[in-house]
Amino acid sequence: MTSAASLADEIQVKHSLGVAICQRLTEEINKLGFAMAEIQHYPHYDDASFELVKDPYTGQHNLIGHWYGAFKKQRIGRLQFNSDGSFYAEYDVIKTHPAKPAWFVEGVTAWGKVDNIKAEVKLLQIPSD
Repeated sequence: MTSAASLADEIQVKHSLGVAICQRLTEEINKLGFAMAEIQHYPHYDDASFELVKDPYTGQHNLIGHWYGAFKKQRIGRLQFNSDGSFYAEYDVIKTHPAKPAWFVEGVTAWGKVDNIKAEVKLLQIPSD
């Protein structure tokens, strides 16, 4: 299951769920209240670069996608579909919280299975002087 055809097949099989995960990550980012122009990139399933990686525990293949910033040099997100039907995704925001200046938004994460997508924002408190 490592041929290019099977990679393309896996990308297509996971497409609907991947789009739903990206929408959920986008919703979490938008709920924070950033100005429209402040967020320059959002996670889009079709923008990810995918590969199949053998899970050493199960021996099955997991579909893993990465999102990259400008010039494809810096990784800004990851989406992993596990062979057991679960997934995990994370996407960088890297901005001060728009409504809570004492907090820094590191990113957003999503996890679960097809019928249960959970998500949350990853916040860090900014140290005070």
